[in-house]
Amino acid sequence: MKPISRTEILDFVTYTERRDEIRDAALAAKRARRVTVGDVFTFLFESRETVRYQILEMVRVEQIIKEADIQHEIATYNELLGRNGALCATLLIGIADEAERAIKLRAWIGLLDHVYAKTADGGRITPKWDPRQVGVDRLSSVQYLTFELNGCAPIAIGIDWPERDLVVEATLEAQQVAALQADLDQADA
Repeated sequence: MKPISRTEILDFVTYTERRDEIRDAALAAKRARRVTVGDVFTFLFESRETVRYQILEMVRVEQIIKEADIQHEIATYNELLGRNGALCATLLIGIADEAERAIKLRAWIGLLDHVYAKTADGGRITPKWDPRQVGVDRLSSVQYLTFELNGCAPIAIGIDWPERDLVVEATLEAQQVAALQADLDQADA
């Protein structure tokens, strides 16, 4: 996907005036790209719309006005956009009970090796991730993953880790596949 450019980022006052309209579009984009797997795993595939929204929100909340700081936000969030046939997803592990979450995030330290995107031909593609997000003894409840999909949207997302009783898969709905394919079809620049 083409990275977000500086010209697409409004100053925080102008953005605040247009926030409802922009937020509605971003939330619609997120809904089309959210995949729930099992009871606690949510994959949110990022798009230009979702990333632009995150940058605008950071600029607004932090009231960023220095150009270098705005450029830093753009560069940081652009890392969440897939390039050359890939898609990036934010994996959220949602366990409400703090004690249970602590236990599972320690037990699931190897989880990312068992995550996959299933392709139409039945193949499985495991993601790449930043090893700095995984601690020595604990997994973070938010992970940023990159699926190298060769330009073809997945049809399912799953976790296959029978040793930890984690064998779950979610088949994507037609509109989810279409949204992800549209993202993959966007030209990189």
